Amino acid sequence: METLAGSVDDASWSVDCQKHSLIRRPREQCLYADVRRTHAPEDWLLTGRPTLPRLRTVTPPEGPPLLFVVIDTEEEFDWSAPYRRENVHVTAMKHIDRAQAIFDRFGVRPVYVIDYPVASQADGYLPLRDVARDGRCDIGAHLHPWVNPPYVEELSIANSFTMNLPNVLQREKVHGLCGAIESAFGARPAVFKAGRYGLGRATVGILEELGFIVDTSVCPKYDFSPQQGPAFDDFDSEPFFLTPTLLEVPCTVDYVGWAGPLRPMLHRVASRSSLERLRAVGVLSRTGAANRIMLSPEGNTFEEMRTLTDALYDRGCRAFTLSFHSPSVAPGHTPYVRSQADLDAFLTTIERYLDYFLQQRRGRAITHREFYAAATTAELC
Repeated sequence: METLAGSVDDASWSVDCQKHSLIRRPREQCLYADVRRTHAPEDWLLTGRPTLPRLRTVTPPEGPPLLFVVIDTEEEFDWSAPYRRENVHVTAMKHIDRAQAIFDRFGVRPVYVIDYPVASQADGYLPLRDVARDGRCDIGAHLHPWVNPPYVEELSIANSFTMNLPNVLQREKVHGLCGAIESAFGARPAVFKAGRYGLGRATVGILEELGFIVDTSVCPKYDFSPQQGPAFDDFDSEPFFLTPTLLEVPCTVDYVGWAGPLRPMLHRVASRSSLERLRAVGVLSRTGAANRIMLSPEGNTFEEMRTLTDALYDRGCRAFTLSFHSPSVAPGHTPYVRSQADLDAFLTTIERYLDYFLQQRRGRAITHREFYAAATTAELC
């Protein structure tokens, strides 16, 4: 069997019980199967800011960097307008081959995390059915509560975060979404991503109960608590286990710039509404002091994505997630792709980044299922 870095004889993964991280050890010292698992304290009860359990960090053995691709596959709607249940159009899905053709060329198998409007309408799921059957992608689940039955909650910004819904309603929505995906593709999803990154402790338990093995909802260095959403500002991009059986593979987001440890504070101050007129965030970026970058072709240049990857790699990161929203494959549906020129730049950025990561950096594309198997199978020990 092949591990992420090579054969089992070359390296294996184990758990450092002191650091709660996976480290490279000789096979005979591997104690992975016997590690004791402890949950994080319920500090959110004291702080008022929900946190997630972080059992241990998953670090691949030394070797090439690994790349996941996650596509938030969803309906089209005005991101600046109030949430409306009737926004269920999926016209952009007929153009999803524009991105998939690039992935096919590089041998990359993305996971399309699809939401209810996509899973429940033929125009949404048919463009992906053959791709999935051919093994060229995986199909996961993406929950937009406002367009996912049952429709009982009030439409609001707070309720757009799954974590804020009653536990029973969360479960019903996720369960219904899984059923729609299974009906469309013939298999239940194993990878989940909450719309608006709205993952909470109750959501984690529901995902585990419904058989998910990987979540991809954590968005490091972002704090959505002013909108009653989750706070991920103290998270990094390293994968970690939420529970003994549920792995978190976060979005890849972090700060770069010469300001060093002051980068988060400077960016936080510059992001205040009182400084919006001065475009302080842009000033920090242009001066090279501090720039918060997501590994995405939406709103980020290839040069920024490369800079982020190089910086994180130098810091020891070996797992990266490239992500974007499916409506961006057609002009006019997201703030990032408004014109044909934007679309051309968007697709070119994806292509350039894959070439850089897989060819120049000699990285390897991997699926979440492959990574999960490598992080959990006893055969690695």
